[in-house]
Amino acid sequence: MFVDQVKIFVKGGDGGNGMVAFRREKYVPKGGPAGGDGGRGADVVFVVEEGLRTLMDFRYQRHFKANRGEHGMSKGQHGRGAEDMVVKVPPGTVVIDDDTKEIIADLTEHGQRAVVAKGGRGGRGNIRFATPANPAPEISENGEPGQERYIVLELKVLADVGLVGFPSVGKSTLLSIVSAAKPKIAEYHFTTIVPNLGVVETEDGRSFVMADLPGLIEGAHEGVGLGHQFLRHIERTRVIVHVIDMSGLEGRDPYQDYVTINQELKEYNLRLMERPQIVVANKMDMPESEENLKKFKQQLKEDYPIFPISAITRQGLRDLLFAIADKLQTTPEFPLHELVEEKEEQRVVYKHEKQEQEFDITRDSDGSFVLTGEKLEKLFKMTNFSRDESVKRFARQLRSMGIDDALRQRGASNGDIVRIMDYEFEFVD
Repeated sequence: MFVDQVKIFVKGGDGGNGMVAFRREKYVPKGGPAGGDGGRGADVVFVVEEGLRTLMDFRYQRHFKANRGEHGMSKGQHGRGAEDMVVKVPPGTVVIDDDTKEIIADLTEHGQRAVVAKGGRGGRGNIRFATPANPAPEISENGEPGQERYIVLELKVLADVGLVGFPSVGKSTLLSIVSAAKPKIAEYHFTTIVPNLGVVETEDGRSFVMADLPGLIEGAHEGVGLGHQFLRHIERTRVIVHVIDMSGLEGRDPYQDYVTINQELKEYNLRLMERPQIVVANKMDMPESEENLKKFKQQLKEDYPIFPISAITRQGLRDLLFAIADKLQTTPEFPLHELVEEKEEQRVVYKHEKQEQEFDITRDSDGSFVLTGEKLEKLFKMTNFSRDESVKRFARQLRSMGIDDALRQRGASNGDIVRIMDYEFEFVD
């Protein structure tokens, strides 16, 4: 089974909690604070593994949660940071944030790494909070929560050459003859429903990877037929080999087939038209093929090379393979996304982003005030509520964020219930 798109959940490890501790050694008066910091939580890291070909493994494991850091210890000992969670992915994997649709990484080369969920930093122990005014603080932080999100993995096949064309024009037959690949071949449409890859070697020792991609039909760019499942894979190819059935046995006009397929490529991604294209007139061993080819050449407006072949009888294959190899030598790789180009040129792009509100106040049906907000919830999770000093520090942080004043403006008075996540507090004016 070929799996080329999957949605998974990733979560970086939480940081370890800081500790409240004091030195209690004999003959050491006023020992002072000695609570260590927590360790860093593990990142979730994707690494390209050359041997993988599909995203099948992600069908069985869809949740990846990295380990948290070790908690801080007494005597000023800091916790150990957790080891990163390494997840292997096949070359050609594009990682997309499911909420923002932003491309996180485009992984193409063996060993390439990308952090998809960062671990949280360790919480600080009470050593960090000592000041001349408070030399023996009973304050410590919990570890920072690790980043968590849903991501979509898309596999775009890494092939130098992509065979495109209507169903049953002979793409699979051509691939099976010029390479060792064994695609499914039969006398019905959509025999090929997943991409097949084959390594092709020419007589002069040059080699390249060719992909037989599922047959296109009109409306594919809108998802008709195999739609985007096919078109996703053509994006990585450097040369497009357009296979056309010149026999006309299916009752279709060869030139109209050519126009329809090119229109689908253009509608899906205009940049696909930048790729060099080689037109292959297949099934030239059939009776009416010669006549159809003459007519096709008269109608063709673009200056693409045309190679008459018969995949069954192997007629014309040698010249075709040489032409493809020559074209690949002069064709650079096409970057999939602007993100890749910016990285290569070491550009820094500054984008204006609207500052997000630090908190939001809503009212529940029972009259309680509900506080939400990413920064607020992070502060809450990092507060150690078992220590009075930590609780007072959290109250000061809320006041400095303007939450007290905002609650008063919303009509909060003494004794009203304020809720943060699953916890409730009394509002004291």
